[in-house]
Amino acid sequence: MSKEPMDRSLISSIAHADHPIAAPVSAANLDKLLRRTKLRDGARILDLGCGEAMWTLRALELFPGSTADGVDTSASALASAAKHAEARRLRDRIGLHEMGAADFRAAEPYDLVLCVGSTHAFDGLTPSLQAIKQLTRPDGLVLVGEGFWQTPPSPELEAEIGHYPDLAELVAQAEEPGYRTVYAHTSSQGEWDEYEWSWTGSLARWAVDHPGPDGDTALAAALEHRDVWLNGYRGKLGFVTLLLRQA
Repeated sequence: MSKEPMDRSLISSIAHADHPIAAPVSAANLDKLLRRTKLRDGARILDLGCGEAMWTLRALELFPGSTADGVDTSASALASAAKHAEARRLRDRIGLHEMGAADFRAAEPYDLVLCVGSTHAFDGLTPSLQAIKQLTRPDGLVLVGEGFWQTPPSPELEAEIGHYPDLAELVAQAEEPGYRTVYAHTSSQGEWDEYEWSWTGSLARWAVDHPGPDGDTALAAALEHRDVWLNGYRGKLGFVTLLLRQA
């Protein structure tokens, strides 16, 4: 019997091993974004598409009275999130739920909802924010991270990467469901490069250390991603994290 192909969630876990924030955002700017939320004591936090939950674990550290829920479809990512929470002595303050973000329901609303790089779970930015509104307190906040085109792409690049608005259009889309942008961080080229070199490099190093079919799969994923980045969207695709409040 042939071995099962390498799971995509495992590839993602390896790729983010040296950049657990899992977005083109530095640790310093992550802290800046989270501190801008000014969460009240006892705040409730929800992370939709949390992955290994690094954003939420850092929020729990910055706001000691807070509690959180993390939602993701990847069992391996949630297992890693649990280990990270244990290591930081935060396990009793975070609940982890293996399910689709669009399927999550809660008895009480949240003070802060994060959806960073995960709006695909709701089929786009606008439906994401419409759904998130039902999970957020009227005076609550949303941190949403999304890509945008810094320069117009060629039809071939857009077909390969996907459709994104420009930054002005993205902000307008985010505010259309009834939000106001109260802060934002636009990722620098340096943050993008750090993220991409970590993503591709972590996979390449793992592939060298694991010769065989899985190593070949990991290396192929790294090289394919690197080619699309360096020869395609580098310097063209941007990333912004918006801090939103209901209007």
